[in-house]
Amino acid sequence: MHIQILKSKLHRAMLTACELNYQGSLSIDRDLLDLAGIFPYEKILVVNQNNGLRLETYAIEAPRGSREFCLNGAAARLGLPGDMVTIMAFASIEPADAADWKPTVVVLSEQNKQATVL
Repeated sequence: MHIQILKSKLHRAMLTACELNYQGSLSIDRDLLDLAGIFPYEKILVVNQNNGLRLETYAIEAPRGSREFCLNGAAARLGLPGDMVTIMAFASIEPADAADWKPTVVVLSEQNKQATVL
């Protein structure tokens, strides 16, 4: 048996754009993906603090240094530029490993300018 556990979290990210006419996903600055340990095309859970909506999608790479967080495709209907979101990725582990598990948590400042790893 395995349990699902938080692997990576980008906390207090600000949406910079929403692109309805796109195939789907959430574009995230590649530097921030790397910092959080989230892979391109990895399944993610996105929670919008402004409207309370949650959605599952996948991460795609935005240009390094862009500080971009862009909801794409149908997901673009679930947020607005300026909304604060939390992005989470999960791992499947043995319950015996849970006691020592430490997720990577990255907290972003306003405008996604600075990132602090907790």
